Amino acid sequence: MSEDFELDTDDLKRRMDGAMANLRTEFASLRTGRGSASMLDPIMVDAYGTMTPINQVGTVNVPEPRMVTVNVWDKSMVGKVEKAIRESGLGINPQLNGTIIMLPIPELNEERRRELGKVAGQYAEHARVSIRNVRRDGMDQVKKAKSDGLSEDDQKFWESEVQDLTDTYIKKVDEALDAKQTEIMQV
Repeated sequence: MSEDFELDTDDLKRRMDGAMANLRTEFASLRTGRGSASMLDPIMVDAYGTMTPINQVGTVNVPEPRMVTVNVWDKSMVGKVEKAIRESGLGINPQLNGTIIMLPIPELNEERRRELGKVAGQYAEHARVSIRNVRRDGMDQVKKAKSDGLSEDDQKFWESEVQDLTDTYIKKVDEALDAKQTEIMQV
């Protein structure tokens, strides 16, 4: 078995990419003083007895940098969509105009910017933990192969491969966090 062992680094990369994609999604939901359609992605609406993403009950647009609109397709859903936005914790006060819900994006004050920076840091830490969990799985595979007869030199090689991959992805998380915090603190 020792000569045949090859760690599936593509699987490890795929799983670490998943952690990065999740981090980008979480970062997109953080409000930075500019409107973005993705900031409404995490909001679910009780539509016809099923929790549904907001973009499946209406069209989300960003007509100007500090305004997001939701054009709700079913008039009976307008109240539920407005309630979901109001209770989402985004800190946005929806304004109704027929079936269109307007979301003016207020300026962020210094305190709110610091809060959002901390939230971004928590999201980044969750991503780092996910990446380290993938690393642990890879190391466990190498240790199992070692007990099945993998040579010590091969073990060291594969462990360094897993560690290099982990370091690369942790660096990507840190760079994404720095970029997001810069964006949040920008006035």
